[in-house]
Amino acid sequence: MTTWNTFFYLLIAIILSVLCYLLAPILTPFLLGALLAYLVNPLVNQCMRLHIPRTLSVVIVFIFMFFILFLLIILLIPLIQSQINTLIQVIPRIIDWLQQTLLPMASNYFGKQELINVDVIKKTLGEHWTTAGSYVGVLLNTIIHSGFLILEWTLNLILIPVVAFYLLCDWKKLIEGIKSLLPKKMAPTVINLTLQCNQVLGAFFRGQLLVMLFIAVFYSIGFTLIGLNIGIILGIILGIISIVPYLGIVVGITTASIAAYVQFGSFTPVFMVWILFAIGQVIESFFVTPYLLGDRIGLHPVAVIFAILAFGSLFGFFGVLLALPVAAVIMVWLRFLIDRYHESTLYK
Repeated sequence: MTTWNTFFYLLIAIILSVLCYLLAPILTPFLLGALLAYLVNPLVNQCMRLHIPRTLSVVIVFIFMFFILFLLIILLIPLIQSQINTLIQVIPRIIDWLQQTLLPMASNYFGKQELINVDVIKKTLGEHWTTAGSYVGVLLNTIIHSGFLILEWTLNLILIPVVAFYLLCDWKKLIEGIKSLLPKKMAPTVINLTLQCNQVLGAFFRGQLLVMLFIAVFYSIGFTLIGLNIGIILGIILGIISIVPYLGIVVGITTASIAAYVQFGSFTPVFMVWILFAIGQVIESFFVTPYLLGDRIGLHPVAVIFAILAFGSLFGFFGVLLALPVAAVIMVWLRFLIDRYHESTLYK
């Protein structure tokens, strides 16, 4: 009987995995809606503690979120657009600096006349840029004239908050319904593991978002004070990619250093950028991350990178969204299995 039960649960897991893989392209808005509901649910619970009905609490939280989103769009979009325009103007100057300064220095150091033929690269880029431009034009015309594609994107954007709203309204009913489906003998163990996963995921998501927000705000302000014309867009990019350990710091310090030297033409602003990163890393590593995030997920940074790349390769953007949550859940189950193994006669 036990063998048949194991086979049944394994079959169910395989079927669900295959369905997730096949339905990955259309699951993204539902996944984002569920993730949004999961992250917002604590705010709804806080409103309910004030004796506000759940549905009204959900409405209040959604109004607050849309108001914040509206303010961000009004305030940040024009600023980010100007930063992107500045970045487009800076890129040719960075290429010229690489050609006139960095490459000759590297050639002299390595004793070679020419390490990289920049003229050939420029010619190749020019040829492919023209070709790419035609492809982009065709793509844009296709998108513009494709009402179905525009409608699909619009429906997906609308679907995300709709899914989150209904999930939040029926959150307790959904939880109770899932509990009622669990086998009675397995229910206590599954519920205990689910609570552990919930604690890990909730703390990790909220902590990671706050850490990313801190990094984006800190470096945006720091780069702006140094005088970088593209400081805000660099800070935002740094905050977004900081979810991958060490990637943010490597990309950020390299890009900011080059941008500072190209803009000011001296190494003094570059040293200021390095000092800013040193201060930021100390604050983030010793104060912000331990306080907001700590060791919530229990994964080594290399394991985090592997999980993101592996799930992204298997499931695309849908996989990237799933990578860290699934990795966190797997870690909870692995700890459970290891504890059971330590208690077994095989280990003793």
